[in-house]
Amino acid sequence: MLPLPSFDRAVGGPDIPAPHTLIDELLTDQRRLSAVETFAQAHSRHEVTGHRYRALLPATAPAPGQQYAFEVDLDQCSGCQACVTACHSLNGLDDDETWRSVGRLASPDWRTPVQQVVTTACHHCVDPGCLNGCPVLAYEKDPVTGIVRHLDDQCIGCQYCVMKCPYEVPQYSKARGIVRKCDMCSARLAVGEAPACVQACPNEAIRITLVEPARVRGKYRGGSFLGGVGSEGWGLGKLGPGGAIPLSPFARANSFLPDSPNPAITLPTTRYRSKRAMPGNLQSADAHQLKTAKAHPPLTVMLVLTQMGAGLALLNALGVEGSRTLSVAALAATLLGVVAGTLHLGQPLKAWRSFLGWRKSWLSRELIAFGLFLGALGVEVILHQPFWAWLAALSGVIAVACSAMLYVDTGRPFWSAPATFGKFFSTTLLLGGAGALVFSTFNPHLPLSRSTLIALVIVSTALKLAVENRLARFLDEEPGPHLSPLGKSAALLAGPLGLLSRVRAACAVGGGVVLPALLLAVDGGFALPALALTLCVVGEVIERHLFFVAEVAPKMPGGHGA
Repeated sequence: MLPLPSFDRAVGGPDIPAPHTLIDELLTDQRRLSAVETFAQAHSRHEVTGHRYRALLPATAPAPGQQYAFEVDLDQCSGCQACVTACHSLNGLDDDETWRSVGRLASPDWRTPVQQVVTTACHHCVDPGCLNGCPVLAYEKDPVTGIVRHLDDQCIGCQYCVMKCPYEVPQYSKARGIVRKCDMCSARLAVGEAPACVQACPNEAIRITLVEPARVRGKYRGGSFLGGVGSEGWGLGKLGPGGAIPLSPFARANSFLPDSPNPAITLPTTRYRSKRAMPGNLQSADAHQLKTAKAHPPLTVMLVLTQMGAGLALLNALGVEGSRTLSVAALAATLLGVVAGTLHLGQPLKAWRSFLGWRKSWLSRELIAFGLFLGALGVEVILHQPFWAWLAALSGVIAVACSAMLYVDTGRPFWSAPATFGKFFSTTLLLGGAGALVFSTFNPHLPLSRSTLIALVIVSTALKLAVENRLARFLDEEPGPHLSPLGKSAALLAGPLGLLSRVRAACAVGGGVVLPALLLAVDGGFALPALALTLCVVGEVIERHLFFVAEVAPKMPGGHGA
């Protein structure tokens, strides 16, 4: 074995020789300083002054038609996560709370072994989804700086802003029962100090710059998204002798950052710069992972019961004379659903304020619609008149439509309008028909005949299963990191969630087809209709649970809290 060379004892000194053995390599690696350590030493020697930080800020405050924005030099970002640590420390975040995240983009093609680390935080969008979706006006966009702030004391913890933001920026704090997010360290900016992440970056990869919202809007909504060049964004470079690799559908429609959500949704202001030409097929390093989304049990129960109530009210109105029995059942189911929904809130005592955002938020509109529905149902139970029965049915249908739009408006592929409206309204008809079928066993004067209710249940079940089965065509996608969001949802439903999906299908077929068809041949008494309703409700609860956990949305590389 060769003798070990004499190393310079100065840590990170220039006299470290090239390693000759494995031991040499290990010793040399331990003696090299990271970017953070080099920066810390320079800071301790007073070589890093306030002038250095001020150089990372605009020379002037935003003029009319301008706003602050983050600018990231991807050539300088080393992925050291000093920005993440500084943000966490300065803002006193919880252990599982992250306002700035570092992810990684990589090329899946062996001909272009490219890797790029990316730091990301709130993009302080021109048209922020979090602000538009908040039912209690707990967000504001500063008219001077353009910073999107969250007002903690206004928040009710509904978490709808988390669904509305395509970049996973708002973070729910279970301990506090509210959502919180990055505000670009606005208190520091106000006195000329750089935000924590900007000041902590040892390579000066993050800075604050000024952008014009009108130009951002024109770039992402007014023209082509293909390519950015040089200092304006990512270039889609050539790939060498192998030729050009076809762009993924997400990179093709996105010059903001490869494999990230479509910038036209919220108009993010962050600018990613690179002097290198990057291939357009870069994908997030965790793109191959199949991860279930967060389950929302209170929302699951709420959606099933309120749609059952709307279905019962609709069937009641369709009758010539109506039935107080169906009205009472509809009122009870809807009330239970609304109460279950409040358990989702981190601050349920503030829920009464949810109507404030009615101009933009579908959550506010849903609350108002269900309020009208419950009011009309209450009057119908007391007066039992056709006018109130029809008013209740109409407001119930509108409320279900608002529930569907609440998810459609997030822009997530799994919650598309055809799928969501199809599922919600078929549930309304299915559970309404199954519930009315049970009541028909001891109330022969229901508005619709028994055979009509049986036909309604069977047809609704068939429609529901057809809507859900549309996703199966995405299973034909070749497995791998390039799976689309819908392909990943289909893979989840066939793989990790496969057993639950099969149980759901069995409940739907048993309760919505087999037992109702059996009732055409035998009387069945109360037991068969009750069993059919039970299986239908269980099947719909499972389906609505899958509606949340199987959802996969495009996100920033790595994602917050990843």
